[in-house]
Amino acid sequence: MVKHSQAWLAMRSKTCALTLLALLSLSTLTLLFLRTTSDSCTQPQVRNLDALQPRTDSKLPNPLEFMKSKLVLMVSHELSLSGGPLLLMELAFLLRSAGSDVVWITNQKPPKPDDVIYTLENKMLDRGVQVVDARGEKAVDTARNADLVILNTAVAGKWLDAVLKEKVLEVLPKVLWWIHEMRGHYFKVEYVKHLPFVAGAMIDSHTTAEYWKNRTRERLGIKMPETYVVHLGNSKELMEVAEDSVAKRVLREHVRQSLGVRNDDLLFAIINSVSRGKGQDLFLRSFYESLMLIQEKKLQVPSLHAIVVGSDMNAQTKFETELRQFVMEKKIQDRVHFVNKTLAVAPYLASIDVLVQNSQARGECFGRITIEAMAFRLPVLGTAAGGTVEIVVNRTTGLLHPVGKEGVTPLAKNIVNLATHVERRLTMGKKGYERVKERFLEPHMAQRIALVLKEVLRKGSHN
Repeated sequence: MVKHSQAWLAMRSKTCALTLLALLSLSTLTLLFLRTTSDSCTQPQVRNLDALQPRTDSKLPNPLEFMKSKLVLMVSHELSLSGGPLLLMELAFLLRSAGSDVVWITNQKPPKPDDVIYTLENKMLDRGVQVVDARGEKAVDTARNADLVILNTAVAGKWLDAVLKEKVLEVLPKVLWWIHEMRGHYFKVEYVKHLPFVAGAMIDSHTTAEYWKNRTRERLGIKMPETYVVHLGNSKELMEVAEDSVAKRVLREHVRQSLGVRNDDLLFAIINSVSRGKGQDLFLRSFYESLMLIQEKKLQVPSLHAIVVGSDMNAQTKFETELRQFVMEKKIQDRVHFVNKTLAVAPYLASIDVLVQNSQARGECFGRITIEAMAFRLPVLGTAAGGTVEIVVNRTTGLLHPVGKEGVTPLAKNIVNLATHVERRLTMGKKGYERVKERFLEPHMAQRIALVLKEVLRKGSHN
């Protein structure tokens, strides 16, 4: 009895620790590159850093060590569970671990107290990141004295004139602008008029970099600064969970039990903030069509389930209401599960069998959730748009389908394809994991960002 009790306590302790690691995973819930990362960009002002294949030996010095004692100001347009703010937070923690003094500003905050903002700000304070008011005198002084200013997303550009005013020209030469957006409504002069005068722009994929270069020239008549393409990498915390078979089994059993899904059922998930641009509506139509195909062809497959992670019924959006009505109309309530927005995506990645990345229009700029899923040895069914084509190798680590309504039936067929071919599903997952280990780890990202920061600091010192 004593041995059983000790074993149970040990397992519970390990489970709690692993769950905590999962909670620390800063994933984008929104929040992918031209065929392979060995492709070079043809435009001279876009610096291609993805050919860099740094070693990931933990004994190597921190590539960001040169940032020790440097003062870095980070300006985010908002603080939420979306990709941009979470990525900036992760960079803040990387710089803190290298000894940088990091100050954080959130330009737009809701008038009332917000639980998410409170939690994320305290997370930063616990890690030594200073959080200051976006429009106070300290913000101006920090910007003037900083060695480096990082603007996160195009919308953060509104902060420059509103706060710095006549001091803006003094600060621009040391600004690195980290851009994640692919939507046309971000191309407004009031957002990006200072882009040509900053030290550099950092963009997560070649597709997005090319789009910004063309769009700013054609629509706004401005020229992009020197632009660096930096593919993202998975955090060490997430990789630890992804590579721990015990952790994954515990998380898988827990999540599936909470959803009412059996262990041998097949679970297809879409993990993004619920919005029309992320394509949850088209995914559910494809999922329903796949069920009809299986029934029509009388295929012998495990029971299929779909999970939508990123729900927010508190917002009471018309789009989410439409999603739930569709599920009710098609009588698939027992097959479709909605889960609220969360930082802790690792438990869901451990519990599912396939990730669906269904972002529409131009796709995702990068799509961090894609490489996180690949770390968990999951095949990816993605739209053939945006940065996804730079991550997913079609027919090797996943299957791609067209955006829009034209992609509904191909996605449905791809769902059936992976449901009926277990070996194909497992092989694609294994290949995806190998691809992550080769180029999508935190050390890869840190070394690529280090090259950019050195260039920006050099330019800032010259000015």
